[in-house]
Order: sequence, then structure tokens, then C-alpha cells
Amino acid sequence: MTKKAHGVVSGVSRTGDAVSGVSRTGDAVSGFNRTSSAFERPVFARARRLCLSLPESSEKIAWGHPTFKAGQKMFCAFEIIKGRPSMAFRLPAKEAAVALKDVRCFASPYGRGLWVSVWVDGKVDQAQIGEFIERSYRTVATKRQIAALGVVSGFSRTRPT
Repeated sequence: MTKKAHGVVSGVSRTGDAVSGVSRTGDAVSGFNRTSSAFERPVFARARRLCLSLPESSEKIAWGHPTFKAGQKMFCAFEIIKGRPSMAFRLPAKEAAVALKDVRCFASPYGRGLWVSVWVDGKVDQAQIGEFIERSYRTVATKRQIAALGVVSGFSRTRPT
């Protein structure tokens, strides 16, 4: 077990899979990895496809759960918070404040008010998830990555950066 920044304690294998420990939210982590059944729900599969369709995006296991990056910056994370599945998105401050008015959304337990999470164990608004993925990606992506987004099908070409 190793102690990391922000009080994260985890054991990680050479492949990046969490093998034991505690996540930032205090949830026990034991064997969560990309293939964990908690993250194999259809809502996660669809979100994973959307995230990985974006230019220079990648998936990495961090803190015991799947995270998605644009280059080196994280824009989406799949999580289990208080035993419930959720997705977290990095949004601009004003958009995060608006999103938090939606009863399905809550402030992520990290990120200084710039991360918004959505419960995904009930009825899920797939359009909202898609919009959050795109907006979150655009929030952290470089200008070059955003320019490349115009050629990716399924995402708006006219959204502001």
C-alpha cells in the first residue's frame, strides 16, 4: 500500500489495476479495474465509447476506477460513491453551478467545485451524459485536440470552446 496525494491510499499492480486500498471518497477499493462488474453496466459502456471516440483520449485506472483523459488531463471518471455508481465530469465553474441544480447531479467530493457527478443507478438521461462528456473534454483539451474534434462523428462541431 502506498500513500498518495490528497490522502489517497492504494495498492496498484504493474498493469495499473487497483488491488486494495481506499479511494478518495473513502470507499473501500478491492480489485476494481476496467473489467470490474460495477463498471460493466450499459451506461458505462456507452460513456466509455463516447469518451474514447474523442481525439487523443485514453482510459486509465486511477484510484481504483476508470478515468478518461484528453492528453494528460482527466475529463471523466467512473466511480462508486457511498456504494452507488456515478460518473464525474470536469466542467467550467458557471456550468458546474447550473448542473448542480439538477437533482440527478451532485458536487463531486473533490475538485473544488469544478467536478460534477451524476448518479447512474436509476433512470439516466443519455443526452445529458453525452453533453457532459463533450463539455468536460472541451474544458481540458488543447486547442489542437478541440480542432480535431470537428472530424469526430457524433459530437457537435459548433459548440464554443
